Amino acid sequence: MITQASTTLEAPVSALENAEFSHERVLVSTGKRSGLIISVAVHSTVLGQALGGARMWNYPHWTDAVADSLRLSAAMTLKNSAAGLNRGGGKSVIHIPMGVTLTTEQKRDAMLDLGDAIESLNGAYMTAEDVGTSAELMSVVAERTEHVCGLPADQGGAGEPADATAAGVHASILATCEALFGTRDLAGRHLIISGLGQVGGRLARSLTAAGAVLTVTDVNLDRKLLAAELDASWVDVDEAHSVVADIFVPCGLGGVLSPRVIRELNVSGVVGAANNQLAQHDGAEALAERGILWAPDFVVNGGGVIYLDMASEPDADADAIATRVAAIGDTVTTIFRDAAAQGITTLDAAERLAQSRLATTI
Repeated sequence: MITQASTTLEAPVSALENAEFSHERVLVSTGKRSGLIISVAVHSTVLGQALGGARMWNYPHWTDAVADSLRLSAAMTLKNSAAGLNRGGGKSVIHIPMGVTLTTEQKRDAMLDLGDAIESLNGAYMTAEDVGTSAELMSVVAERTEHVCGLPADQGGAGEPADATAAGVHASILATCEALFGTRDLAGRHLIISGLGQVGGRLARSLTAAGAVLTVTDVNLDRKLLAAELDASWVDVDEAHSVVADIFVPCGLGGVLSPRVIRELNVSGVVGAANNQLAQHDGAEALAERGILWAPDFVVNGGGVIYLDMASEPDADADAIATRVAAIGDTVTTIFRDAAAQGITTLDAAERLAQSRLATTI
């Protein structure tokens, strides 16, 4: 409803032209210490305080970062609802100009500025780590606001949520295999993992342990060491989607499922940790038309927010958290069944599931 800004929207604004605005509040400000443009998007607080990570990344223009915060926060509303959490959706994005690498001190300044921005929202939004940030950086944010979670465990925080995110993706892969092949046995199944970061790397280890055959890639060539350790095949990033396999597992940045990539996929299913995988909303229809089963990302990658929400509560129960994360696979199975029964895409089925909780709360 309210947009506050310390910068003026000027051309080029192409990044925002196609961004949907259904948000309660968006704060765009320039950090007084870092000089970086920070966008904090609160999409919905219908189910409770908005929860979503803080992304710090290089974008061609600051409007691209703002547009990303709009997309990601809207997806967080769906993710938190589908996960059964009493949390709304929000996201914060810090724009780093292309070609710029921040020093340790500059990162600290950016986190202090982020903390001030979040504090000014009076509890509407709680942040956590995301791409480009970490549990350690969240402890800097905590110097300026209490509305942050996922601090390092040695500081009394919930710590790194990547294990839970990877576990939820693994459970979703099992559900997808069962829907496609009639079994959850991964032995001999060929999976392509694109992105071997915090989540993708953990997932690669768990899938290898389950007997899967992996082809992997990452923009960071140092990750070839992990590929060699796991006896996985390595391909270039641009070639990964075209490899003939059973399942494509996108675990990098969003937008990977472009019209071209969808046309060139040689798999039966797609399920991964990346946010906003569809470059265009009609990508869900394109995948269905090709007979490729897609597990909606905002359901699949919900393990991290489930962990952060539950682990931040007093007397958190590790077994209860693990059970809740594993149940993501059951949700994916329900979505597949609903989509088939109703003749709709898996995206439509997942969105209806999430919207049903939001509708009953309003």
